[in-house]
Amino acid sequence: MASNSTSNKLVVPEAREALDKFKMEAASEVGVNLKQGYNGDLTSREAGSVGGQMVKKMIKSYEESMK
Repeated sequence: MASNSTSNKLVVPEAREALDKFKMEAASEVGVNLKQGYNGDLTSREAGSVGGQMVKKMIKSYEESMK
């Protein structure tokens, strides 16, 4: 069942910089202090807040594009 491959590979590797910027923006909006590189010291709540904010913004953007 264990695999040596990572499941979070970017389909478009050139998008990494934009995703990192988006993540930092979402983190600042929810008051989480992210730093470049390793952020393993975040609590689950903080990490979830950042991910949730990113999803919220993606859904809002999609809904606005449908208008």
